[in-house]
Amino acid sequence: MLLHTLEETVSQYLFVVLFAPLFAGILANLKARVESRKGPSILQPYYDIAKLIRKETVIPRASGNIFKYSPYLIFGIYSLIALIIPVLIPDPVFFTASADFLGGAILFSLAAFVKMLSAMDSGNSYSVMGVSRAMSFNFLSEGTLITVFFAVSLMTGTNSPYVTNHFLIANGISVVSLDHVFSTLAFAMLFLYETGKIPVESSGLMELGMIDEGLVYEYSGKLLAISKWSSYMKQCLLGSVLLNVFLVPWGLYSTGYAFLMDFPVMLAKWIFLITVVVIVETTLAKLRLFRIMDYLAVAFTFSILFLIFSEVTL
Repeated sequence: MLLHTLEETVSQYLFVVLFAPLFAGILANLKARVESRKGPSILQPYYDIAKLIRKETVIPRASGNIFKYSPYLIFGIYSLIALIIPVLIPDPVFFTASADFLGGAILFSLAAFVKMLSAMDSGNSYSVMGVSRAMSFNFLSEGTLITVFFAVSLMTGTNSPYVTNHFLIANGISVVSLDHVFSTLAFAMLFLYETGKIPVESSGLMELGMIDEGLVYEYSGKLLAISKWSSYMKQCLLGSVLLNVFLVPWGLYSTGYAFLMDFPVMLAKWIFLITVVVIVETTLAKLRLFRIMDYLAVAFTFSILFLIFSEVTL
């Protein structure tokens, strides 16, 4: 039993680390085809990471140790999250007991804080502007994330995402309940923001409209490769929560070695999510930078409505 749990844990971690760039590559390729372009290969993120690892790393003179070691710390935080939430395995694995929904939200917030701290430590003006924009928006996005997870815990009576997944599988009607619909809308909007899928219009220099890209503006070489890899992992983790806890909780196995079937099941789920994201991203008109605040305010409102309906239905 212990060996089986260890195999499941390693499989889930490798799924996040190795497949996260693939999902980003499929999304970029599909988006290009929808826009009648040839587009990059679905393996392009792997090529980019390999190329950056071989390149020389340039450290800004004004930066310190925070700038140099933050990418490794962020990668480690997302690695820990990959061992907590149901990404591939529907039953708890090693380290699952180390955090719950709220703990996972705090870890996501910690990774964002470290990323902004490293951008500040770079001493670059564009990076500092990116931090200012991120901090202006993140209080709503993190509030939405915590509120949604808090309301989910009220609905199921637990903070465990695994219990929530099992509850939704056993009570299929709950997926179409009003409180769950509001939670899904809130988290889906948050997913689009956190993964940079909201098209933003910026007048003048492109640097003035950057949010997440501005935070890694000064990174190069191996540090940039790790930062990009961490971003892919973040997208994979948030997307897996959206699929397994909110949209499509069914289809995962854990009996014996049946968990090996979870790989094609999750690939199919991700193809579905990528298709939805591409449709939204290519049909949504570009927003002015300040309109992102309105977008996140709507997501936060959905999360508050979810919390209210969760209380009413208790």
